[in-house]
Amino acid sequence: MTQVGSGPAVSTSVGAAGASFVEWGAVFAGAVLAAAITFVLLTFGAAIGLSATSPWPNSGLSAKVIASLAVFWAMAQQIGAFMIGGYVAGRMRSGWHEPTQHEVEFRDGLHGGLVWAVGVIMSAILLAATAGVLARTGAEVAGAAAPRSASDQMDLILDALVRPITTAQAAAPTAGGQAQAQAAARARAAAPSTADEGRAEMSRILLSSIASGSLSNENRAYLVQLVSQRAGISPQEAEKRVIEAFNGTRVAADKTRRAAVLTGFVTAAGLVISLASAWWAALKGGQHRDNSVPARFGFGNRRRRMVPMT
Repeated sequence: MTQVGSGPAVSTSVGAAGASFVEWGAVFAGAVLAAAITFVLLTFGAAIGLSATSPWPNSGLSAKVIASLAVFWAMAQQIGAFMIGGYVAGRMRSGWHEPTQHEVEFRDGLHGGLVWAVGVIMSAILLAATAGVLARTGAEVAGAAAPRSASDQMDLILDALVRPITTAQAAAPTAGGQAQAQAAARARAAAPSTADEGRAEMSRILLSSIASGSLSNENRAYLVQLVSQRAGISPQEAEKRVIEAFNGTRVAADKTRRAAVLTGFVTAAGLVISLASAWWAALKGGQHRDNSVPARFGFGNRRRRMVPMT
């Protein structure tokens, strides 16, 4: 569009050369809204998940069902939040005079993509700031139901490894070195700090053996000696416990690895789908903006028919 007058023609096109077609106000508005919705829905989902668990037998949902629902909820809330944020950004973007409709759609969709990028960063900061609180709350309510972390699994393995024999077993006649092993166990029980250091050392040996792929003869003999002294059992029984602990540590490490892989794939898939959803929602927001369609979040294409009066 040009201005007619005595002077030269001056272009008043909104898309003048050098103008920025990215409106960060609309982008940040959509990103803030998406991050807020994500935080609210995650908190709500955590509360629902905790209410579905129970420490009592035959009550509450199973761990697999809860894990499946958690994955579904994490993806659904993320996609929905970015759809709303992308729609808001596309709707709030100014109507530039782009040369073609394809350019209009690209710029609207790009604003939705920017909402996704900024929202991911903001959500990561929010989750990092609140993850500790949510984790502590979940541990306090559902910690009695089952161990959830790798450290809990390792503690259980060490507990079984160094568990003392019962009173009846201690009184029964055993192998030749049983009395000396029991005396050593009582001596070590009198020093809690030494016992804690022994548990930490056994944990390091088991984890390093898992990383190397096998339990060496030196480490096995040393663990057998420690377990025999701590638990007051024969070396044969201690060796059996060491082998079971090594196998249990390997199983726990494999479960942790598979959980990390699954979490990575689910997170990546959710982010990709969220990007596509934000782009599409921004396109719809731009179309509603250009056609002056009321924002009804899913009902915007439904227009009221004017019935002529007779």
